[in-house]
This record gives sequence, C-alpha cells and structure tokens, in this order.
Amino acid sequence: MDAKDESPSYAVSTQIVALILAVGFCVAVGVVGAVFTTPKIPTWYAGLEKPSWTPPNYLFGPVWTTLYILMGIAAWLVWRGGSWTATRAALTAFAVQLTLNAIWSPLFFGLESPLVGLIVIVLLWLMIGVTIYGFARRATLAALLLVPYFLWVSYASCLNFAIWRLNG
Repeated sequence: MDAKDESPSYAVSTQIVALILAVGFCVAVGVVGAVFTTPKIPTWYAGLEKPSWTPPNYLFGPVWTTLYILMGIAAWLVWRGGSWTATRAALTAFAVQLTLNAIWSPLFFGLESPLVGLIVIVLLWLMIGVTIYGFARRATLAALLLVPYFLWVSYASCLNFAIWRLNG
C-alpha cells in the first residue's frame, strides 16, 4: 500500500466516488424501469381499471427517484461499514431485491401482465424485508433509509393486486 492509499483525502475521495456510484447505479435501475413504463402509461395502463386510491401518474417518478437515492445511500453505508465477508449477506440481499425491482416494470408494463408483476412484487417485498434485516445488523441508518421503500412497495403491492383483480 502506498502513502496515497492511506491519506485522509484519498480515503474521502474514494468514499465520495463509491457513494456516487452506489446512488447512480440504483437510479440507473429506475431509468431502465422507466423505459418500459413510460410508453405504456398513456396506452395500456390508462385503459386498466384501477382502484380509487391509485395515486396520480405524476407522483410515481419523484417517489421512485427519491427511493432509489435512499437505496444507494443505504447500500453505500453498509459497504463502507466493513469487509466483504462482514457485509456479503446484506449486500447480496440488496442485489437480489434490486434485481427484482429492475424486472418488475418489464414484466408488469412490458408484458402487460399484472399477475406476473404481482408475483415479482411479492418476492421483492420479501427481499426488501430481508435486506432491511441484514442492513440493520451492519448499519442502523442504512436499514432506516429503506423503510420508506418498504412502505411504498407495500402500497404498490396492494395496488398491483387490486389492478390484477379488477382486470383479471
């Protein structure tokens, strides 16, 4: 290890880059989802029966963007909090839930399948719970940052179920 690796400014800049990458990766997952979602909003999704408690379409973008930012910060907090051996289980759970998150939009919107979306979102909800548990063992703040995500996906799961029932 050279002196540069041990200097405080190098460590801080490495942490900042890691934070930007973690947040950027999570936001990129949201962008991929939007590619499948956006074209279907005025067409297929607009024609679906939805419950009265469906939020307006303009709300989804800001909510999801905020949640992706919180996810990235949470993952970064866990990553910086220990060795790979210590954080592997929590970060693996995070990667699994992020993958489920990434495939939900292509399945629900892309395939126009509320049923397949429902199956995936239930698995996603479970994996967010597992991730929160794992994150809580590594960094309490990281777990707390995922609570709004868990609550939103709980609501989105109910919405997905209602759409499936109303249109199935």
